[in-house]
Amino acid sequence: MSPPTPRLRRALLVLTAALAALLCALAPLPAAADSPADTARAAGDGPADWTARPAGGGADRDARPYVYLEGTPGTALQDRLAVTNSGRAPLTVRLRGDGRAGAWIGFAADTVTVPARTRAEVPLALTVPPDAVPGDASGVVVADDGDEEIRVPVRVRIGGPTLAALTVEDVEISGGTIRYALVNRGNAMLEPRLAVRADGMFGTLLDRPERPLPLELAPGRRVERTEPWPDAPALDAVTVRLRVTAPGGARDEAEASATYLPVAPAVGGGLLVLGGLALLGSGAYRRRRTRRGDPEPPGAESADDRQPTTETRPLVKAGPLVKAGAES
Repeated sequence: MSPPTPRLRRALLVLTAALAALLCALAPLPAAADSPADTARAAGDGPADWTARPAGGGADRDARPYVYLEGTPGTALQDRLAVTNSGRAPLTVRLRGDGRAGAWIGFAADTVTVPARTRAEVPLALTVPPDAVPGDASGVVVADDGDEEIRVPVRVRIGGPTLAALTVEDVEISGGTIRYALVNRGNAMLEPRLAVRADGMFGTLLDRPERPLPLELAPGRRVERTEPWPDAPALDAVTVRLRVTAPGGARDEAEASATYLPVAPAVGGGLLVLGGLALLGSGAYRRRRTRRGDPEPPGAESADDRQPTTETRPLVKAGPLVKAGAES
């Protein structure tokens, strides 16, 4: 069989490229990799031989989960950090502040050596900048022994009018996962709550009532989160709506749309269409070849058959003339 014509080859290439694009579009996106785990440990979750946490007194000794301070712009606030060495050798730790409020902290000593089986309390002072915006600020105190570190949360309430503002942004739907981002647009610490609803062509597919999220959002902070949807439809056009709220009147909504198509039927349909088009193209090519090379049907006259001819007949030589009758 002769090779396909250039036009047929181009048509097959275009169809193949279109099918490849369709497969790429329908293939599920790989799930995004989780962010690297934070190697730092929270206060109270340190190794058995040493801990760092806010200092306390009386019955509430070491009971505070974080350092909490309140003041107006320009004031200096005092607190203490307790470092406990439960090991059998002296422990040396370095102290520093991190984050917005952490940058306002100064320590009585940046490096502290704690004898074995001893507890040391290190005074710290947090000075609120004179131009600080009223509301909440956060940071951490980092205690580092050279091998590991413990991070102690710090929260500061700055006196003055506060504004609670929260937005939900960048909503995306990918397979059985809903992705979104929360941004604290105000100056108050927020504890967001989330409600999720999804509607398809034939009704509601998902309706999760408002629930608290396991996070606290500091002013200006942005957090990217995911919402699992394990029973997402296989074939439907859906619209997902997210509603977030927080104490203080913060509220926002956002939505995104997506179309779900089953990959296997789509791929099979594409291959079937491609095979049918290829078969039609091959049939057209055979018919074209037959018209160009077929022998002429029997009984057809050729050009030579239509030319006039001269018929030659054999000449008969006449014998002597014999007169009829008997001679006398």
